[in-house]
This record gives sequence, structure tokens and C-alpha cells, in this order.
Amino acid sequence: MFAPLGLSIVLTVGLVAPAQSAQALVPQPPQLAASAYILIDALTGKVIVENNADLLLPPASLTKMMTAYMLSFGLAAGNVALDDQVRISEKAWRTEGSRMFIQEGKLVTLEDLMRGIIIQSGNDASVAVAEHLAGSEESFADLMNQHAMRLGMTQTYFSNSTGLPAEGHLTTARDLAILAQAIIRDYPKHYEIYSEKEFTFNKIRQPNRNKLLWSDTTVDGLKTGYTEAAGYCLVASAKKDGQRLISVILGATSVDARARESQKLITYGMRFFETHSLYDAQESLGKARVWGGMEDYIDLMLEQKLAVTIPRGQAKYIKATMDVNKGIEAPLSAGDVLGKVIITLDTDVILEQNLVASQDMVHGGFIKGLIDGVTRVIMGE
Repeated sequence: MFAPLGLSIVLTVGLVAPAQSAQALVPQPPQLAASAYILIDALTGKVIVENNADLLLPPASLTKMMTAYMLSFGLAAGNVALDDQVRISEKAWRTEGSRMFIQEGKLVTLEDLMRGIIIQSGNDASVAVAEHLAGSEESFADLMNQHAMRLGMTQTYFSNSTGLPAEGHLTTARDLAILAQAIIRDYPKHYEIYSEKEFTFNKIRQPNRNKLLWSDTTVDGLKTGYTEAAGYCLVASAKKDGQRLISVILGATSVDARARESQKLITYGMRFFETHSLYDAQESLGKARVWGGMEDYIDLMLEQKLAVTIPRGQAKYIKATMDVNKGIEAPLSAGDVLGKVIITLDTDVILEQNLVASQDMVHGGFIKGLIDGVTRVIMGE
């Protein structure tokens, strides 16, 4: 497929658009009994429902999602290993609140501590991991904030690894959705732990506090939280027919309420929205004319997978248009932006993504440049 310079061409996306306009029959989202909430698609990041999503609130034990994420990061980097023997400090042992019941001076494997954080929501396990990874919980909190900024959690500040009340220890529903998305995307094997319903350590069996794991088979994570200041909180994720959603509920009134309100969000999203993968990462969508290059044309590709989340039944109205830059000249480097693909639903633009050069393109030399120069004049380019 050759793209006329500076012009747009319509790409086929495997969906045929009829002449009539799209008519999405989607009801208003549920109004929830919570201080803040958000529902997003895990693949596209599309916000389906939100209310007070940028309101700064204490995250309680949802903090441990970042603690666990950083442990996965350290494992992937080779800085630590799951079979590390971690000696439990007095500080970790004395940490108040929910506990894994580790004992001061004892050695505990990092793998057990990971489960203690994720399944049992152990504050003691969180401090032990923080000290093992960074030397102290204070240094670990500094790293938590660096990771938060790296992930785009721009409204979040962590003071500790547990979520115990602390001045300035705040986040938003939107930032927690971003964190959940990163956990699922970056460390899928470790994410499987979030679906485990119980964990026994030191002969003490404790169940996962996420009640949706028992009531909804599509739910396979993530984390609960509670303090008096934060209220009852739950970040949940559900997958059905290839679509994964992430819900965040902050400030619900009870254990049952946070599960019930989360279920409302997930049911609404699954029933009225769907996600379509249109193109794969690094898929070539066409060619662009290059003036003065060793070759006349270069492949245009996407840097990342392109997918959209839209109301159910509207896929037939999707259209993709490729808009290629005018007057592309050699030399080029792989990854140079040469245009964009524009996705529309009916008449609304819902997504744009860059088209980049698939490879380097060197200059074709004096004669090639002369020939192309004459050709451009004749073509009015």
C-alpha cells in the first residue's frame, strides 16, 4: 500500500463501516457509595467510568501494591531472589496492624514475604521487604516515589511501605489504576499471586480479603485496604472473553460495600464496552515515498500495539486513516516519526498513534538525489 505524500488514506481494519451513523445504546454509569472511583480497560487505559478520580485520599493497604511491584522489579533486575533468606528486624516484627506473624530474628524467604504482603496484607512483611531491598523503610519510600513518577502516578506520595496513616501519604483512584495496570502488564507471573485465596505461614491460615475472588470467577486480583481515615478500599481486576478491566474504589463504608460497589463497576464495563485489537506492535501499515534515499520507499510501522475500547456493537463504525508526512527526505533513522494513524468511531477521533520508519535509510548519492529532484519538480512535490 503506497501512501500519497501529505494525503490521508483509509486503512482496512477488518471492520466494514455502514453508511448510517453509530448509535451507542449505553446507559448512564452506576452512582456508587464511595469517596472516589474509576474503571479502566487494562490494555488501552481507556477510562470507562470515573468520579473524583483525582481526589487526594489515603490509600491504606493499597500502598502494598507498590511495595509488591517494587519487589517484582528487584527480582526482574536480579538484585534479589525469591529464595533469599530475610532476617526479620525488631521494627518489622513490631509493626502494628494487619500481620503475617513473622518473628524477630527469624529467617523468612522473600517468596513467603511476597505472599504475606499480597495475600495477607502483612504490614510486618512489607517492612521486612522494604528493609531487605533498600536498607531501611525510609529509603524504600523514596524509591517508591521514584517508581510512582516513572509510571505516571503524578499525584501520589508514599511515606511508608504499609499504608499505615502518615502525613502526606496520599494517592488518587486514577494513580492506583495506573499502578494496577503496571502490575498486570509488567509482571504477569507475580500477578497470579493476587488470585490466591489463602496463605498459611507459621501454622496460621489467613484468607485473601478480596471477597470478589469468591463471588465472581472473572476477578483474579488485586488488593484491599482499610484505615479509619481511608475507609474501605478495593482495587480489583476482572478478565472475560479477552477483555480485562480494572476498578478502583476508595472510601466505601464497609467490607461488603467495597465488594458490592466494585462489582457494579465491573458488571457495567463488561456489559456495555468491549476492546478491539486493531494492529500489532511493529506491524507495517504501508509505505512512504522517500526522496533522495537509497530506496524509493520505506515501510511505516507502529511502535506499539493499537487497540481501542468502545461501546459494544460499535465496532463496525471504526475507521483507520493513515496520514503521512509530506516531503520525506533521506537520510532516515529507524523510529523517525513519518506520520500518524488516526482511529475514528463514526465522526469522533478516539485514538492517534505515530507511524515510524521501520529501518534506517541512507542517502542514495548524488545521481539518485538529482533524479529525485527532477521527479519532485515534475510531480509538484
